[in-house]
Amino acid sequence: MVLALVLLHLWLWHFNGVFGVEAGVMNSLSVMEGDSVTLHTDTDTQRNDAVIQWMFGAQNPDIVIAEINRDAQINDVTDERFRDRVKMDSQTGSLTITNIRTTDSGLYKVEITTNSEAEKTFNVTVYALLTVPVIISNSSQCSSSSESSAESKCSLLCSVVNVSHVTLSWFKGNSSISSISVSDLSISLSLPLEVEHQDKNTHSCVLNNNISNQTKHLDISQLCQPCAGITNHIVLISVSAVTLLIVAAAGMFFVCRKCRKMDQEGMYN
Repeated sequence: MVLALVLLHLWLWHFNGVFGVEAGVMNSLSVMEGDSVTLHTDTDTQRNDAVIQWMFGAQNPDIVIAEINRDAQINDVTDERFRDRVKMDSQTGSLTITNIRTTDSGLYKVEITTNSEAEKTFNVTVYALLTVPVIISNSSQCSSSSESSAESKCSLLCSVVNVSHVTLSWFKGNSSISSISVSDLSISLSLPLEVEHQDKNTHSCVLNNNISNQTKHLDISQLCQPCAGITNHIVLISVSAVTLLIVAAAGMFFVCRKCRKMDQEGMYN
């Protein structure tokens, strides 16, 4: 019975790896650009014969970025991109990356070697800081719309530049009414919207990724002005109406003046 328990303990020790590090485990982390992140080994390296090595790669972690040798000395980072930005804990072997960059996205693998080996892999995704979307009036739509349509609709465009792993959406209140997404490529995104000039609903354009978002609220009164052709038409009608009023007033003035003159002549006769 005792022998069976010992064998079971040895099997579990070999399966889970040394110091409690589980071999073949993939841990996924998402962080914002500029933040700090710590990759934990979940172990204690008090043994002097332990060698801990951290490696990095976008697809295959094969570049050594930090290590602790058998003399418990932490070696300098060999990859320039991480210089002055990584630190290893001498007790646990955990790795901390400060001021993390989007180019630091990828796979990080820690290998712990004593009498046997164990490893742990982290898939780290670094998201760029999000900018606030820009909303503009898409005035070019005026020329392609009929006068009656342009008079009732306002064409808008929400845009962002140099983004990846994001979704751009239009919201009416708390409900999404349209969206567009991009994954790996760093590109510009634009999303159109048409609203009534007299629309009283709250509209907003939202840029978001897995861990952050930026919102721009629509000011209809500022951006949704009547098209130039409509404005000119309204001005022409207004001028014509004023002109007719002036002519009518002048006509009434002369008629009244003539009537008054005739009345005066009748009195003298």
